[in-house]
Amino acid sequence: MSDQLLYSLARPFLFFMDPESAHDLTLPGLKRAHNMGLTRLLPKPAADPRKVMGITFPNPVGLAAGLDKDGRYIDGLASLGFGSIEIGTVTPRAQAGNPKPRMFRLPQANAIINRMGFNNGGVDAFVANVQASRFYQEKQGVLGLNIGKNADTPIEKAADDYLLCLNKVYPYASYVTVNISSPNTKNLRQLQGASELDDLLSKLKDAQQRLADQHKRYVPITLKIAPDIDSEQIKNIADSLLRHKIDGVIATNTTITRDAVKGLQHGEETGGLSGEPVFELSNKVIRALKSELGDALPIIGVGGIFSGKDAVAKMDAGASLVQVYSGLIYRGPALVRECAVAIRNDK
Repeated sequence: MSDQLLYSLARPFLFFMDPESAHDLTLPGLKRAHNMGLTRLLPKPAADPRKVMGITFPNPVGLAAGLDKDGRYIDGLASLGFGSIEIGTVTPRAQAGNPKPRMFRLPQANAIINRMGFNNGGVDAFVANVQASRFYQEKQGVLGLNIGKNADTPIEKAADDYLLCLNKVYPYASYVTVNISSPNTKNLRQLQGASELDDLLSKLKDAQQRLADQHKRYVPITLKIAPDIDSEQIKNIADSLLRHKIDGVIATNTTITRDAVKGLQHGEETGGLSGEPVFELSNKVIRALKSELGDALPIIGVGGIFSGKDAVAKMDAGASLVQVYSGLIYRGPALVRECAVAIRNDK
């Protein structure tokens, strides 16, 4: 029985549940299946290595951050055939996140709204989970570690949180993502402003150089940005990325716009909207970034990928790699292979 058919049978049961409850059931189930060796039966994408940021990715389809915030399910997720796994967002101290309910499906739009609020167990527990994974221990693949700030840290002190997390996760990461674009932490997106971003990237770059000397290993840093930015903001961000020699940019996070889901149940819930409605928004940002950056640094495209065709469109817009999240919830693990095959065949 194919993984696509299996997921089509499981999805109605999972979608009957509250989204966060389904999430809390599915990931431990995946972990158990992996520990029993069952995930070895899943077909995997053929090798299609891509060298990006000095890292060789086994294939260009990665898992976006947010699904495994604490790094408890790395091995199970890696068994689905991803070319990279990004976990987090993690903050210096544990925090519960926003009150429940805080995640909503919008099936008519193939979308999800979440206002999780960086719920996680803190960076020390996060690092311990990474260290315990076979994926890390055996250097099985590419592991991105996504860092943020605590909700109660004043925005003017945000750099302190990012620097603390960077210091803690650096030895264990293939690359580190700096998340300044979640709409669910108050004022976080202010860090995308020109002066705030310059200050943050300057401090991060200095720390990266120090850590590279200390650990005798250079770990690239990427910046994750929002889709809700105009052409001037994109130009300012691109200029800052180039000036500070940041290694890559992830475009994009969730959107706060609601045009695509007006009138739908849960369509007016606060939080970040992901899934198909963000597809063209993120593609627009990717194209604009590519115009500003050229080949100077790579773009990782994420937002609304629900098919192999969507993944190819992200690459055509200017991405060097892609990531999926909401599409995985709606389509299941077969999406990973479908995207990898489509990109490979599009060469």
